[in-house]
Amino acid sequence: MASEIGQAIAAGILGGGVYALMAAGLTLIFGVLDIINVAQGIFVVLGAYLSYVLSVHLHLDLLLGLFITVPAMFVIGLVIYWLFIRPLRGAERTSMTLLACFAVALIIEGVLYQEFGSNYVSLNAWYTTASVHLFDFYLADIYLIGFGLAAVAFGALYLILYRTTFGRAVRATMQNQVAARLIGIDVNRVSAVTFGIGTSVTAIGGMVYGAISGGFTPNSSYDLISRLLAIVILAGMGSIGGALVTAIFMTTVEALVDIWQPDWAVVVFYLAMVIILTFRPAGLFGRRAVRAQ
Repeated sequence: MASEIGQAIAAGILGGGVYALMAAGLTLIFGVLDIINVAQGIFVVLGAYLSYVLSVHLHLDLLLGLFITVPAMFVIGLVIYWLFIRPLRGAERTSMTLLACFAVALIIEGVLYQEFGSNYVSLNAWYTTASVHLFDFYLADIYLIGFGLAAVAFGALYLILYRTTFGRAVRATMQNQVAARLIGIDVNRVSAVTFGIGTSVTAIGGMVYGAISGGFTPNSSYDLISRLLAIVILAGMGSIGGALVTAIFMTTVEALVDIWQPDWAVVVFYLAMVIILTFRPAGLFGRRAVRAQ
């Protein structure tokens, strides 16, 4: 039993890092654009399918494929922003962008169904089945690799946000868009690049998700977006660090509950969100006002 608990905790922490990365992209988009990108789940699935195409048809290793899928998802994010998000203005912009993101998700889902059908597919490489013996349990290599990729991506996000001129522009836009415009920041450019970055991280999440899930279809996006939204809301809208801590905590709790009551594992995930938000509506790490002005 002790080994099962240890393995559950380790798997929860490692898997939580990948979920945190995907949630961080969602949080970043909300902080700058003041929209909830409900298409983030289908972006993850799209990233998984891109890795699948490169692996199966071009025989490219999943890790090497990220050098293609990450930039590709960044470009896709830019295109979606300029075509569907930027034109929306006025008092109803927030609700309209929510509908626009939902429409984008449906379009991508339809295209994926058209191209790949409804059968489950999975990502395979030597490290998706290999494992490492640690103490009294085994950890799958893909979990370790996924956590490492998430750590590198989080480090890159930190450097971008806190060590570059663009990062200062992003943080200024998150605090107050009007003030950012007054000091000469091109808010549209910052928003477009931010949306691209928030989308690009789903390529990493999609590759890892496709390798550890055992199989995915275009319909897998619904479970993903519900989990990501739960993490972001529970952490506090706009808190990237909070998303990291919350994702690791929630996936660890889910993994532990799964040992004794597998049917309740997912329920506990959302039950914790309801309980915490009842007593702390701003989330665990949220502030009273985090949305862009």
